[in-house]
Order: sequence, then structure tokens, then C-alpha cells
Amino acid sequence: MRFQDNWFQILQTTFMQHALVGGSLVALTAGLMGYFVITRQNAFAAHALAHIGFPGATGAILVGAPVTLGLAVFCVGGGLLIGLFGKRVAEREIATGTILAFATGLGVLFASLATANASTTTNVLFGNLLAISRDQLFIFGGFTLLVVAALAVIARPLVFASVDPAVAEARGVPVRALGVAFVVLLALTITMAVQVVGTLLLFALVVTPAAAALRLTARPGMVAALSVAFALASVWVGLVLSAMIDLPPSFFVVAVAVLVWGVVLVATRERRSARPAAPAVGGHDAVHAVPERAH
Repeated sequence: MRFQDNWFQILQTTFMQHALVGGSLVALTAGLMGYFVITRQNAFAAHALAHIGFPGATGAILVGAPVTLGLAVFCVGGGLLIGLFGKRVAEREIATGTILAFATGLGVLFASLATANASTTTNVLFGNLLAISRDQLFIFGGFTLLVVAALAVIARPLVFASVDPAVAEARGVPVRALGVAFVVLLALTITMAVQVVGTLLLFALVVTPAAAALRLTARPGMVAALSVAFALASVWVGLVLSAMIDLPPSFFVVAVAVLVWGVVLVATRERRSARPAAPAVGGHDAVHAVPERAH
């Protein structure tokens, strides 16, 4: 570990510029999807999809295909299976666990056959933001446009279906179709995020920024904006620190995201503890509050 005096020149290199653009695209999509991941209780599904994509990446390495293609095929395929087999949370977790187990077995098989490309396999597990190529940037850009455009169309009913699926379904909202569409969009996001922070560190961009934002506000629009801001800050600050100190950027990206979450957690906990206690049930204030809420 050493400080690099030429860190500003390092930031101007082509690979750093690619990392900045690619990381920003991932932060944008991950920040937008994070709110729905938490409200729909899909954190396990997000974690599982990253591991489901692992055999796709190792299989692509084995046959000489692009890693992004292998990740996308397995992540989207796994997302479709989870969305189709798991309508309720309990059913979804059973389907997710079963598909995850089979995908992990395939990943072990493909990884053992592709031992000559161990470094690429390591990048899939832990991410390599500095290895993003120009071609991958175009793919990331296409995925980002698709995710943002789809959310612009389905965001409102998706929020309804995420917060209260039973009432939404009773009012004619296509809850099942929205669930499948969401998991596919999540799979595209994870396909990109895996190549930035890796399979094992995925939560740092998909869940942690949104979790911090939800501590500050419950409004979906504000949560999405704050989540994107936290994710972008994690990527940008992580890249700068990686240029200043010769360590992998994935570590710094994760460290900044967790630090933001920790600061927000402490700040909101102190703010909530400072609020006056609610009146006791059955007290004079509570009795008079009931008819006011009824009206």
C-alpha cells in the first residue's frame, strides 16, 4: 500500500475514464432499482442472481465468448424462472434457492474446466472496474437506457404492487407481470454491477445506497434520487482513492458505500431518539386523536 503522487494523471488515463463512465452507468441503474429491491423484499433474489450469473461468466470464458454475454444470459434466464415460479415471497425464496443451488453447481463445473483463465474468474467474483472496455461501455449504455425507459413506464404501478401487492392485484394491477419485468430489469442491472464490484460485493451498489436513502425519507422519488447520488459518490470517490492508493477500486467503492450507510444510520438513530415519545394508549390525548383520524 503506497500513496501515488501522480494520481491526478492516472485519473486521466483511458482505462480510468472507462471505469468512471461504466461505474456511473451501473450506479445509476443500481440506485434506481435499489428501492424496489428493498420494498419487494428481493435482496436475496438480487444476491442469488449474481451467483446465478457466475456459471454464465465461467461458461463464456470456457467457450471463448464475451463474459458480459454469459452473465446476461444466465442472469436474465434465472430472473425469468424466479419471476415465473415465485409469486409470493415464500414461494419466490424456495424457487430462488433451488435455482441458485443448480447454478452454483454449474459454476463450480465450468470454473474447474476453465482453470487457464483463473484471473478472469477472480474478476467475476470480486469485480474489476479498471478492466471495463470500450465495447462494454456501449453494452452498459444500452442496458441503462433499457432499464431507465422501462422504469419510466412501469414505476408507478410497480410502486403500488411493491408496497401492497394484495390491494394492487384486487384493483386490476398486473402484479405477476410486473414482478417478472422487475426481475428481468434487476438481472440486467446485476449483469453490469458484477463487472464493477463482483459477485461477492454486489450489495454495495444494489442494496446499500437504497437502504441509506430509505433511512432519510420514504418518498419513492426522493429515495431513488438519494440512492443514485450515494451510489455515484461511492463509485467516484472509490476510483479517486484507488488512483491515490494502489489498491483495487472494488474495495474503496464498497467501503465508501458502507461508510455512507453507517453515517446515515447513526444520524437518523439520534434524530429518532430525540423525538418526543408518543402518548400512552388510552390516555387523554389518544382518546381525542381517534375521532380526528376517523374524520
